[in-house]
Amino acid sequence: MARRAITPPQAKSAGPYSPGIDTGDLVFLSGQTPLDPLTGVLAEGGIGAQTEQCFKNLFAVLDAGNLGPDDVVKVTVFLTNMADFAAMNEVYKKQFSEPYPARSTIGVAALPLGASVEIEFIARRK
Repeated sequence: MARRAITPPQAKSAGPYSPGIDTGDLVFLSGQTPLDPLTGVLAEGGIGAQTEQCFKNLFAVLDAGNLGPDDVVKVTVFLTNMADFAAMNEVYKKQFSEPYPARSTIGVAALPLGASVEIEFIARRK
């Protein structure tokens, strides 16, 4: 199967990329910052609010690809401040049920638009 773009109606991209790419069995979701698609600005309220917005954006892409949280097999989280790990994790643990997807969390110097967090997924069709 050729790759097919997955783009929810409200998606906003900060560059030349697709929010998701469907390759058949695997679906790759681009990193999502906490950009509110309705206002075009970053979610306010700290790392918890930013993490929640990242998940809203990612779940919208999953939904547009007829997938859900239980289809996610790998998550990568990028944080500009590793001191935010515990607060991010509090939001994160409410997004999935066990067994949780595999995950990496990486500290980075900066993220697009001044975001504190960016999250990407790999999902698998059942």
